[in-house]
Amino acid sequence: METDLLRVALRAGAIYLPDELTADEQPQITGPVLGVTDQLLKMGYAPTEQLLHALNGVPPTQLLQILDVVNEVMGTNLNWAPLVRGWDIPTGETYADRLVTLVANLWGEEAGFHGSRLPCGHLIPDGTFPLERYNGCPFCGRQFDTAGFVYRGQGSKLKPLRLWRDAELAAHLRQLLESAVPLNATQADSLKCLLRHLPLPEGITIKMKETNMLVIDALVEAGHDEQAGALLTSPTDVLRYLWYRHTGYTQLVKPRTLVNKARIAHTHHYAILDNSLQAAQDKKNALRLHYDRRWCRRVAGWLNRLEISPEKACEQMHPHRSMWVRFIRALRLVEYSRRPGYEGLNALLTTFHGQQYPVWQGRVDAGKLKRDATTTLSLLKQRPGTFACCLLSTMLWFGPDEVLTAFAQVAPALPPRLLLTLGSVAANYFDGEKRMVRPVAGNGKLVDSNRLLRLYTRLQLDNMASAVNDIYRQTMRRYWETQPPTGRTVYIDPRLDEVPVPVGDRSTTVHDAGSALQGTRFAVEGDSVRLFLQWGKGLPAMHLDMDLSAVITYDDHEDQCAYFNLTPVGAKHSGDIREIPDQVGTAEYVELNLPVLTQQGARFVVFSCNAYSNGELTPGLMVGWMDSRHRMAVDEKTGVAYDPSTVAQMIRIGNDSAKGLVFGVLDVAKRVIIWLEMPYGGQNVLALNTAGITALLKKLAAKPTVGQMLRAKAEAQHQTLTDSPDLADEAFSYQWALDTAAVASVLL
Repeated sequence: METDLLRVALRAGAIYLPDELTADEQPQITGPVLGVTDQLLKMGYAPTEQLLHALNGVPPTQLLQILDVVNEVMGTNLNWAPLVRGWDIPTGETYADRLVTLVANLWGEEAGFHGSRLPCGHLIPDGTFPLERYNGCPFCGRQFDTAGFVYRGQGSKLKPLRLWRDAELAAHLRQLLESAVPLNATQADSLKCLLRHLPLPEGITIKMKETNMLVIDALVEAGHDEQAGALLTSPTDVLRYLWYRHTGYTQLVKPRTLVNKARIAHTHHYAILDNSLQAAQDKKNALRLHYDRRWCRRVAGWLNRLEISPEKACEQMHPHRSMWVRFIRALRLVEYSRRPGYEGLNALLTTFHGQQYPVWQGRVDAGKLKRDATTTLSLLKQRPGTFACCLLSTMLWFGPDEVLTAFAQVAPALPPRLLLTLGSVAANYFDGEKRMVRPVAGNGKLVDSNRLLRLYTRLQLDNMASAVNDIYRQTMRRYWETQPPTGRTVYIDPRLDEVPVPVGDRSTTVHDAGSALQGTRFAVEGDSVRLFLQWGKGLPAMHLDMDLSAVITYDDHEDQCAYFNLTPVGAKHSGDIREIPDQVGTAEYVELNLPVLTQQGARFVVFSCNAYSNGELTPGLMVGWMDSRHRMAVDEKTGVAYDPSTVAQMIRIGNDSAKGLVFGVLDVAKRVIIWLEMPYGGQNVLALNTAGITALLKKLAAKPTVGQMLRAKAEAQHQTLTDSPDLADEAFSYQWALDTAAVASVLL
């Protein structure tokens, strides 16, 4: 079995077994299967009965392969020892200990200091740090001692594991390809894995440009240039693919954005360690374009075969004209345009270089400046998608009545996801407060409200938001009424009322052990929540300082549990590691005591991880939290506190990361954790603006939930709601809603 396919299935809560591995007919489960099942249970997974019988037909060597994949995903073979042994009991270290140690290492034993010389070379004076409590150097954060075990079986919840065969795997591939919303990082990675091992299904309609890029890349890698070229229908598609191939971004991110991102990531608190200028120059060098003749012929052929007029093609190229100039030069397209058979390319470049084409956006801007509503709205109706993107600001510019009347005429032609996004952001846009936005390849940031809001009264603004929502609801209802119902009765899991519809939130992290949508709420089982951070897998011993932190907010102040404050009230930190050991990585923990936090009046706790070292969060870093009704142990000899069975949520940082990441918010009074993914800049948690968290939560709260949308769909299709999935023709479970492609296929 291919391990890639096993990982893809595990992300969906399943184990993939090829059809040729038929189930054993004997009803009794074999010894090897019982052994694997026992280990899966101790890691928090519960195989279904169907899966257990199917595993009877799997050879022991392949059972080991399944177990190895689960262990790799859960990180059980890594080092989970932190800096402090038995860190649930504070070591009592103080800033005075660090000051004395600093002086001792500056002047050494000649100044009368006596103590222990550690392998890193630092002298720890007697009477400062209790060295018997540390796995490394308490002064420089280098880890010496690692651990080769983790706890198992302490969890109070089990995650079900279903059986996937070839049919389910093929259906998952088709679902990803036909998704009506952009794929998140987990789904994109799964799609790339599936395309490497499965053929492209016939009759597929790819609705998203980002998905199209992944398919084109798979076809190019397989040598099917003509088939890939058939999916490129415009110059923008060609440029998007070339940029994806060069940078890994499926969106057209401008080079200066990537250079600025690299510069910010390598800025340091201490000027002597700041290498932001060098990082920016390195990124500029990396973005330079170099293509061989094979690629030049390939791209020249794609552009030559485009079935649109040169004027229309150049109008699409105009917004990225500077990028096109670079690509035309690097791909030697002018040279190829002079060759026989490349007449289409020649006409395109002649028009482009002569700038002999109209620019639609320029006419729209001119109409707005002249206050010519008739001309401007007529142009916008030609491109409904662009009209939707600028609808709210256009309503403020010309007034709502005329604009909404024009938009209602083209709304049925828009994808439902765009209408849903408009309906969910309208209230926040018109309320006059700062909004949380997240640019592509950028960090989340607060932006000021539109200044034109001051021209309208509060009642007028509320009516605008209501009118946008009315268009969205009416259009969605008409859309669902045209869809044939799949049954007369339907079951909707009550938990879906807490899951926002997955539109507009691009996740850049990979969920290898089960997915969750932003805004999903996790009820806390016990009296403690344990955050964990593991990084450095497969890397040599080196300086690589990642930090795990928590911000505790009260009515009148904030407190931090971080490397600079290990034991605030209600929380404990396992110590700051700055030097990782060889290959196996290292870990940090933060333990939150909910009864103490409640007693102290804490309102929220924000979970954060940061890259203190130059650069961004290292790829492969795993972060999340653990929760269990049972007491979670901390080893006294090593400090290991990780148990895969207690993991409530775990993510892996991909290649597109940020300097810092907020990955959850704990509502202390309600004992609920809200899953978030908000990148931000800053070496430590002190750079976090909690006002941005509030704005993001408000944005997520404004979204309709999956449960609300399903009930509206059932009403439009005259379906009857039932209280049990067994009594329904169609059932929507919580597990189903975690797959954004599945949700989009039903609702969008």
